[in-house]
Amino acid sequence: MPLNLLELKALNALELAPRLIGMKLLVGGVGGSIVETEAYLAEDPASHSFRGPRPRNAAMFGPSWHAYVYRSYGLHWCLNIVAEGAGAVLLRAIEPTEGLAEMRARRGSRVSLCNGPGRLAQALGITGAHNGLSLECQPFSIVDRSHAPEISSSTRIGISKATEQPWRFGFAGSRFVSRAFPKPGR
Repeated sequence: MPLNLLELKALNALELAPRLIGMKLLVGGVGGSIVETEAYLAEDPASHSFRGPRPRNAAMFGPSWHAYVYRSYGLHWCLNIVAEGAGAVLLRAIEPTEGLAEMRARRGSRVSLCNGPGRLAQALGITGAHNGLSLECQPFSIVDRSHAPEISSSTRIGISKATEQPWRFGFAGSRFVSRAFPKPGR
């Protein structure tokens, strides 16, 4: 199914995060289906754009549907999709389907290839060189989902501010998410 880029580019992070679930992301032909995301709005104290533009977060203040890549704790690259309004969607996990051998080689592992933002970026070969690049151009390729999947949501993880926001989204029942979602009613 072809992407409606005008529609996607107009979404803020909170709207875009669940919309990405089930879409296929490839970087240089390597990747799989997005199964977990987190939304970060500009007015959100946990967002890198909260305190305004800086050299590190400049991509978040540029056009939507571009990559925002940063290093977490000085160790791991993290891939985000810039959304309307200086927000971003952190890609937390994908179900790996394309280029498995290359992902395993990059990760040095046969398991846990893409379940967590650092693992995902490493498996896809994401570096700071991808920061600010348009997702409409190579090496990126994104294919829309064929139908809207059932989506789970919960509070975000791995942050210390605005932890109460239920802005983590995942493909319901996926075994490829970074952390299981709570069962409904719990």
